[in-house]
Amino acid sequence: MAKEKIDFRDQIARNNRKSLMLAFIVFLFIVALGYAISFAFSPGYFFIIMIIATIISLLYVLATYYNSDKIALASVGAKKADPVQHRALYNAVENMSIASGLPMPQVYIMKGEQINAFATGRDPEHSSICVTAGALNSLNKQELEGVIGHEMSHIANYDIKFITTVAVVVGAISIFSQLFLRSMFYRSGNNDRAGGNVIFFIIAIALAIIAPIAVQLVQLAISRKREFMADAGGVQLTRYPPGLINALKKIKQENLKMKVPGAVAPMFFTAAEAMSTHPPIDKRIKALESM
Repeated sequence: MAKEKIDFRDQIARNNRKSLMLAFIVFLFIVALGYAISFAFSPGYFFIIMIIATIISLLYVLATYYNSDKIALASVGAKKADPVQHRALYNAVENMSIASGLPMPQVYIMKGEQINAFATGRDPEHSSICVTAGALNSLNKQELEGVIGHEMSHIANYDIKFITTVAVVVGAISIFSQLFLRSMFYRSGNNDRAGGNVIFFIIAIALAIIAPIAVQLVQLAISRKREFMADAGGVQLTRYPPGLINALKKIKQENLKMKVPGAVAPMFFTAAEAMSTHPPIDKRIKALESM
């Protein structure tokens, strides 16, 4: 019996639903943590915590939103690609730009023998694609277009903005948790917790410890789901699954660990599986072969 093929549109829609569900779980952690803290402390004290956390979060999101591409490119030592010397790369990016209907991204090259790439930028009009020298040396035209199609899909789906938003939420939870736990040292000699309920105080402590760890796991899961969706999007643009499949197989065969800053690891085409920001290559290949 022939194996049923999965349409790439269904794959994109299914992974998008899963990503939104995981984002909602992060939101629930914020509500639960804030609710428990509001009962553990007086409303005035909690209000101060909210103001401080909100200010820090706003400053963080503004800085990362408008400078995320510059920060990411600088962190890996990326340089502008030469249109003549790297004509094959420019052609691949241009082809995928036309196929997606998106503006032509800025094109960068970074050092490294490994096959890898990433996209960055706050929106399609302010986007960049960076490819390793190893990718240019090891991939043929179809494979390179498959990788570029994957990255163009990230741009088209606003994945960078999505991941940044989740990162800000995770950071906000960490801020709330740290402020709450540190404040306990200053209140340890005060038995009167401003009317706070003891049960909710214990719950707040537990959430303050567990929530940052839990939402970090959710953040990693969101990143993995977006990678499956970008693979499906790459197929949509190239209409040639073997190109992306063969690129992944070459990455698996080279078995080279690429060291990148942790903050930008979720942006890359592939990353060390121990980091858990990407699904295993075998699973990505299997999903692509089913399309």
